Amino acid sequence: MNLRSIAFAFLLLPLCHFTAMAQNDTASNNDLLKMLENDNTAKAHKEYTVATFKATRIVNGHSIENVGKGVLDFRISHRFGTLNQGVRNFFGLDNATTKLSFDYGITDWLMVGIGRSTYEKEYDGFFKVKLLRQTESNSMPFSLSYVGAASCQSMQEQVATGQTYYFTNRLYYVNQLLIARKFSKWLSLQLMPTHIHYNLVPTTPEPNDVLAAGIGGRIKLSNRIAITGEYYYTIPGFKLDGYHNAVSVGIDIETGGHVFQLMFTNATGISERTFIGQTSGDWAKGDIHFGFNISRVFTIVRPKEFKGDKNW
Repeated sequence: MNLRSIAFAFLLLPLCHFTAMAQNDTASNNDLLKMLENDNTAKAHKEYTVATFKATRIVNGHSIENVGKGVLDFRISHRFGTLNQGVRNFFGLDNATTKLSFDYGITDWLMVGIGRSTYEKEYDGFFKVKLLRQTESNSMPFSLSYVGAASCQSMQEQVATGQTYYFTNRLYYVNQLLIARKFSKWLSLQLMPTHIHYNLVPTTPEPNDVLAAGIGGRIKLSNRIAITGEYYYTIPGFKLDGYHNAVSVGIDIETGGHVFQLMFTNATGISERTFIGQTSGDWAKGDIHFGFNISRVFTIVRPKEFKGDKNW
């Protein structure tokens, strides 16, 4: 090998080294792009579980579901008198408790609502926040929401001469967690640990704070019909005297924009502070109320994907 060949070989070495580096960089870039694509694909395929329950209420109490962003849900709730009133009161149909309410979705995770019930002429309001959502992949195995509520009964009170009945005596507060899982297309279950604060209770020994553990569920029978149920167990020592645990069973019927809920319950009231902490009816004695909820939704804010549609 002559001197010219040796010099030419030395000139080629840097070029070969650069080419090898460029190939390694290209392979690394390809690997990085592949990793990013896989990550984006995984994110794109992360799907949340939907329709754990068909309505925002299981029977009386809240379900894990919210109305969508910009959607208004107008609800009519009706509870007739007890079945054991007999034919004279047409098995309770002559008496009724009615509640009108409006629920609105501020975002996909925040919902608020107000309502007015004929039972003790009560006004109430609440907000419900989604904290966790069950995923189809089970990376998150359950859904979790928080409900905060307050109510005020405006019924005229009989006050002895010289005594003052303060407005704060009419107020009640509710804190509730909703822990739900959709086990299959036909079965969903939910736990509802609940705290209720009563500013005023009938007697001094009774607690101002009631604690209850609720359980609810839904069994789907068809695309439009499901059986639902609820049970609230009030914790001994945190229970008002003379009241029973609330038990409710119902049927959900979906008809287009309506969800029609038929039910049997031993609760007269429709707000959390009444049906959880102040249910006077006893199933064993026939103190069972037939009732129903009717829900009709209206889209108030047009979704972004429809803003360019003139037919919307």
